[in-house]
Amino acid sequence: PFGGIIVVNNTLDLDLAERIGEIFCEVIIAPGFTDQALELFHRKKNLRLLISKAGFGAETLQEIKTVPGGFLAQDRDQKKINPKAFEVVTERQPTEVEWRSMIFGWRVVKHIKSNAIVYSGDEKTLGVGAGQMSRVDSSRIAVWKAGEANLNLQGSAVCSDAFFPFSDGLLAAATAGATAAIQPGGSVRDDDVIAAANESGMAMVFTHTRHFKH
Repeated sequence: PFGGIIVVNNTLDLDLAERIGEIFCEVIIAPGFTDQALELFHRKKNLRLLISKAGFGAETLQEIKTVPGGFLAQDRDQKKINPKAFEVVTERQPTEVEWRSMIFGWRVVKHIKSNAIVYSGDEKTLGVGAGQMSRVDSSRIAVWKAGEANLNLQGSAVCSDAFFPFSDGLLAAATAGATAAIQPGGSVRDDDVIAAANESGMAMVFTHTRHFKH
């Protein structure tokens, strides 16, 4: 990556500082920095370090969205991930690696602006498509981003913040190399999407909860 902002949720130590030092970034935000990390960062030109004393707003229960003439207050998406509430809806059960990929991707996609698609692989983010009016377009962008980074999507999990309204989005993910999918379910065409997953040999999980960040 080139430029941008890095945010961490724990005290940033020397080991992580050295990893970050291998790339170019302009801003780092953390609850705190060790003395060794600060010493290293102070050698960097034009690097800004910010300390978040409020815990990144984790205690805030609502989000505010401005609209012309006013604002909208809405509850934050604080639902915890509960794999026991997930439902495998395909003939094939996910492997252990696919489970880890899906749960990790579901945690990531929660924070991506809808329509959001995340490709993940064994607790790594491989590709992200965000903010598109078409879920298929989000998937295409995620695949493109993974390709630009030379990341292989074979055996990955595709994670969708809301249901696949048609089977085309899921089939596009299968073509890209995904072997597992996690999504809320709830489309009137769920049966078609499940059939497409079975025909493609994919394992698919319904969470019965959507994120849909705007």
